[in-house]
Amino acid sequence: MIMPIVAYGATVLRSVAKDIDPSYPGLTKLIEDMWETMHASNGVGLAAPQVNRDIRLFVMDSTQIFEGMEADERKQYSDDPGTKQVFINAHVLELNGEEWSYNEGCLSIPKIREDISRAEEVVLEYLDENFQPFSKTFNGITARVILHEYDHIEGKLFIDYLKPLRRKLLRGKLDDISKGKIKVDYKMTFAK
Repeated sequence: MIMPIVAYGATVLRSVAKDIDPSYPGLTKLIEDMWETMHASNGVGLAAPQVNRDIRLFVMDSTQIFEGMEADERKQYSDDPGTKQVFINAHVLELNGEEWSYNEGCLSIPKIREDISRAEEVVLEYLDENFQPFSKTFNGITARVILHEYDHIEGKLFIDYLKPLRRKLLRGKLDDISKGKIKVDYKMTFAK
């Protein structure tokens, strides 16, 4: 089932999400619905707060970014062919490498894209959909997508990285998004 994406302005997007355990009601269905919603919205990642759940869960598929890229172009971002997986109760252990800038967008903040600097590598501790524990290093584009989605479960948005003047210049667009004065080709829900 395709769920509506929560728009900028909703309190759930600014809340630190809670860890869950295997007894979380309807978790398997929620994960399936998040994958379907992410693909229907042409996203590469989706965090539970974006579908109005305050839990530490996100799905991501960075392989889509690399589709159609030549090997040379792919190499400038990383040797990683991309990752498609579920992350539950994720916690960042380390950020490593140089920060690099890339143009990011967000399904909850449609039609706004900005260059954001992030670390080139993240070491993440998480559970998969079977609640098997992992501690793994991700780099390049995959690390970026993970860090973007991780920010969602920490109550942070990519626009928080912008300089104050740039955010001030975007204020009108952000207000329009929060009021539902925007047209997108996927289902959204807006703060009341």
